[in-house]
Amino acid sequence: MQVVTNWFKRYFSDPQIVFLTLFLLLFFGIVITMGDMLAPVLASIVIAYLLEGVIFLLEKRSWPRTISVVIVFILFLLFVALLLLGLLPLLSRQVTDFLQQLPVMISMGQQALMQLPERYPDLIPQEQVDQLIRQLRNEIASFAQQAVTWSLASVVGVITLIVYLILMPLLVFFFLKDKRLIIDWFVEYLPKHRRFAGTVWQDVDKQIANYVRGKFWEIVIVWAVSFVTFRLLGLNYALLLSMLVGLSVIIPYIGAAVVTIPVLFIAWFQWGWSSDFAWLAVAYFIIQALDGNVLVPLLFSEVVNLHPVAIIVAILVFGGFWGFWGVFFAIPLATLVQAVLVAWPKSSEEKVEAGA
Repeated sequence: MQVVTNWFKRYFSDPQIVFLTLFLLLFFGIVITMGDMLAPVLASIVIAYLLEGVIFLLEKRSWPRTISVVIVFILFLLFVALLLLGLLPLLSRQVTDFLQQLPVMISMGQQALMQLPERYPDLIPQEQVDQLIRQLRNEIASFAQQAVTWSLASVVGVITLIVYLILMPLLVFFFLKDKRLIIDWFVEYLPKHRRFAGTVWQDVDKQIANYVRGKFWEIVIVWAVSFVTFRLLGLNYALLLSMLVGLSVIIPYIGAAVVTIPVLFIAWFQWGWSSDFAWLAVAYFIIQALDGNVLVPLLFSEVVNLHPVAIIVAILVFGGFWGFWGVFFAIPLATLVQAVLVAWPKSSEEKVEAGA
């Protein structure tokens, strides 16, 4: 019992540390319980972080902040309009074609699986193949039921999307325009002695900003390079698959592994075991290797380095608590935890030394 008491005295004797602990508990409680309701606000904060970098560059050139915000916001709206009017119809067409061809692809996949025991009778028993096919059929049936549920809820989804399209631009504009006003209002409710929390927040704020901007450019670059590669090689659904490859970088390691399955499956359905399939596979894995070994270190050089195990654990934990946003913010949240753990003992030790 004395050990526990000494531990609490050592790490929780500083009121600043107690405040930071309570603040973090409140923050994670709000995130876990109200994350879905606050999704438009969170998405708007991410976009505001992204646009703030451009506004900062304009302000460095002596542009007034109000004018910088208006110009960047108008460019942002034009970019969103280009996506909605230019890419969405093409993506919708490719998704429709893919769903029409999906039963044929599944049938070909089942036939290929059924031929494996004949070609490799010593390695692959017929029973295992039959069990795998039954599991695949069950999964397909479950997916079909979910698709029906999604179609019934499509009206609600469209209404929600319209609300998001109206609310989010307004939120982004006011987050950018009244940034200092919002921060000052929030600071008024914080304790005066918050040096420790302020130190941690400055570090984490910088990491989040770098992460959001770096992740955006990583998505755009990987999407563009994948699209050009797939089109040059003649792969079907190039825009759809390249978009999936680009968005897969949101989830480090796991996303790349998952998106590999549809890319290689569609390539096999289109070409079979041919040289075209081999070239596509080689090109795809080169893109993934360049992304992980060149692009990521270049874009995230200023982000605190985390061990791959820590990143995967953060994805599983925060994703389980918070869904998509937990996965997206897994690295910044892990950085927050790391910053607190690194700064916490030092702050306590400095206090003891100062008192001595």
